[in-house]
Amino acid sequence: MMQDKVIAATRSWVEKAVIGLNLCPFAKAVHVKEQVRYVVSEARHLDAFLEDLDRELDLLAAADPAQIDTTLLIHPTLLADFLDFNQVIGIAEEAVEEHELEGVIQIAAFHPQFQFEGTGPDDISNYTNRSPYPTLHLLREDSIARAAAAFPDASAIFGRNIAKLEELGHNGWQALQVGPPAAD
Repeated sequence: MMQDKVIAATRSWVEKAVIGLNLCPFAKAVHVKEQVRYVVSEARHLDAFLEDLDRELDLLAAADPAQIDTTLLIHPTLLADFLDFNQVIGIAEEAVEEHELEGVIQIAAFHPQFQFEGTGPDDISNYTNRSPYPTLHLLREDSIARAAAAFPDASAIFGRNIAKLEELGHNGWQALQVGPPAAD
C-alpha cells in the first residue's frame, strides 16, 4: 500500500510540476508512452538501497527503450536528510562507472529539500529539483541527446525554469500540491 502512495505522489509531481510547468520538455513524451519505470526501494539501509540501484542500472541498460526509457528509483524514508542524499549521488555516479555505463546512463537527483550550492534553503530555484521523496532518476544518454537535438537551445532550460518558478512563487508551488500525501 505504501508503494502505491509513493508512486502516486511521484506521478502527480511528474504530471503537475515536471510536465505541467514544463520543467523538463522531454518528460511528456516518455510519460505519455508509459516508458517511465517507477521503483520504490524498501531498503532498510544504504547498502541495500545501492543494491537496488545496481539492479535498476542493469535492468535499464538491458531493457528495450521502447518499453522502459527511464527509471525513477524512489526511497520515501531512508535518505530524508539532503546532505546524506547528496553523498549518495556521488556513490550512484560511481555505480554507473562500475557497471561500465558511462555515456549510456546518467543520474539526475531530486529531493524534497534539494538545495543548489550557493542558495538558501527556501530559494525558489531549488524547487526545480524538489520531489515528494528522495529520487534518483536514471536516464539514457541517447534519449537525452535525441530530445536535446529536437529542442531549440536546450542549454536555456535551467534559466527558463528558474524564471518560471520565480513567477510562480512559493504560494503557486504549494498550490500544485506536489508533496508527499498526508499521513493517514
